[in-house]
Amino acid sequence: MSSNLALRVQAAPDDLMADLRRLGFTDYEGRIYIELVRQGKPGTAYELSKNAGVPRPNTYNALEALAQRGAVLAVSESPARYVATPPEELLGSIARETTALCNDVSVRLSEMAAPVDDQLVWSLTGDSSIHEKVNRLIVNARESLMIKAADDILARHIDSLTEAGERGVEMLIVVYGPDAKRFTFGPRCRTYIHEGNGLRMGSTDNLFTIAVDHGSMLTAHVTEPVRAVHTSNRPIVNLAESLIRHDYYMAEICTRFGGEIEAAFGPYLRDLRLACFTPEQADTFRQKTGL
Repeated sequence: MSSNLALRVQAAPDDLMADLRRLGFTDYEGRIYIELVRQGKPGTAYELSKNAGVPRPNTYNALEALAQRGAVLAVSESPARYVATPPEELLGSIARETTALCNDVSVRLSEMAAPVDDQLVWSLTGDSSIHEKVNRLIVNARESLMIKAADDILARHIDSLTEAGERGVEMLIVVYGPDAKRFTFGPRCRTYIHEGNGLRMGSTDNLFTIAVDHGSMLTAHVTEPVRAVHTSNRPIVNLAESLIRHDYYMAEICTRFGGEIEAAFGPYLRDLRLACFTPEQADTFRQKTGL
């Protein structure tokens, strides 16, 4: 292989090739398609073989496969020259076909699936998969949402929460942060600042807890390692709702009787917390409150 050819082949990024493989392209098909997109003009099998570093016999096979899936188009004969279908057009078509296929397979599999055991507790790991699950829970909510979370985590779901508010879903939200109004989504949404001050402390400030329609819940640890559990197990759902409901009670009580509470227990319920915190939690509390 010449030095020029080696440079041309190296120009196909590994991450892009990996993503094309995930979309069903073979290595040779991906390299040829990238080369056609990059050169922006018709190319013969000979030219593509040389520039993409693909053996000539494999180039013909790859071009035929690419043509069958609509990724390239022959624009001349003797010799045949090919152009690439514009990426946005090709990938848009793949996305629509894949979505339609996934929807169809989902329906067919659901029809034959055994009932889900709602006593199971499912585990999730990874930031994106957990927030995707949270978003699906919000989108599928029909009656009620109960949420306790930090404001930066809630902010990632403002769009779906806004749509839930527009659907008339009743919401009770307890937020770590200073701004309740930002996270109030319509007239059926009540939002409270945690304990009236919104300060993040202890370990529960790193949790996102959501209960949906009194029938399912998810709680996530949102700092690394990001992990979560979700379930429709009724006692656990009731536990999650009780947690959020009691934080709502505390927010109302602290707002109305904050001075008396601080006089009795110290700022941020210091005396109560330090009596039951672990040493690590106590250190975190002192760092965050300056007490």
